[in-house]
Amino acid sequence: MDLFPAIDLREGRAVRLYQGDYDRMTVYNPDPAAQARAFEAAGARCLHVVDLDGARDGTTANLESIRAIAGGCGLYIEVGGGIRDEARIETYLAMGVDRCILGTIAVKDFGFTARMARKYGPRIAVGVDLRDGCVAVAGWREVTPEPGLDFCRRCADAGVQAIIATDISRDGTLRGTNLELYRTLLQIPGLRVTASGGIARMEELAELSAMGCHGAILGQSIYTGAIDLAEAVRRYQS
Repeated sequence: MDLFPAIDLREGRAVRLYQGDYDRMTVYNPDPAAQARAFEAAGARCLHVVDLDGARDGTTANLESIRAIAGGCGLYIEVGGGIRDEARIETYLAMGVDRCILGTIAVKDFGFTARMARKYGPRIAVGVDLRDGCVAVAGWREVTPEPGLDFCRRCADAGVQAIIATDISRDGTLRGTNLELYRTLLQIPGLRVTASGGIARMEELAELSAMGCHGAILGQSIYTGAIDLAEAVRRYQS
């Protein structure tokens, strides 16, 4: 299983939100590139980066921070947040990002997402953020009527190879992740599923690995010390 320590960017800083609430934010490192290097030194091979400003309003406020991260470490990097056209995808890939995550645009322009999935293959993933079982977009502020499971099936049918699924109610809470969600999603043929949101214990990583999750994102748990990243990498990084 791939382990992705997470860096969420807001105003050029590495932060964490509680349940996606921009008003409940903790700053963990003013230098995100240094944070990425620290994760690499702990043995991580992958990195999950989210541009929170981009997710909220589509801006490129954190572009230079992402460039510094990509240029300053040797990690496999996936980036999401505010990617709503092919130009942004090309910009990120050109600066050394390995995979781009489509979120809001995947819901609002599904045809675009299908085209990008066909064109870029494994370099495109879809972020599926769920509130009460339905897909949320625009920095988690808007909830659509479409059930997440149905949307993930549509993604698989359109050729999307990977999804990053987040239960918003668990994100940043350290209350434990939604294991049943991932068991269900893993039944969809052809999708590589990454679990995100609320992972708080090594035992959860063991369960996610055993059920066949392809990846797990670690955020609040490694910033607070609930999970030791180096030990998690030693046990569960494939």
